[in-house]
Amino acid sequence: MSRWTDGKREAPEPLEGNIVAVVVGGTVIWFTMFLVQLPFYGWFADHDRTWWLWTCLAGGVLGLYGIWFVRRREAAIRRARRTADDPGGTGDAPDPGAGGQPGTT
Repeated sequence: MSRWTDGKREAPEPLEGNIVAVVVGGTVIWFTMFLVQLPFYGWFADHDRTWWLWTCLAGGVLGLYGIWFVRRREAAIRRARRTADDPGGTGDAPDPGAGGQPGTT
């Protein structure tokens, strides 16, 4: 096992996938689980399991934050790539996701 953990191996490149879709999917699952369990609140209360509902709700709310976060991250990555592709540094290259013309707000 020490050959894997001795620090002499170079770390692999991180996997980049469609992170936004993964976070949106997870958020939908958390909210769906909350809504499916909501009609059984009485049973959960009788058996001291209401934390199941609140865990699902917390997962959904944190997922909303996650969606906001990963969308900003993806936009920053696009901006960095656009800047790297614009050797003159003019910044006039259009953002394919913006839908507008360069230089307009």
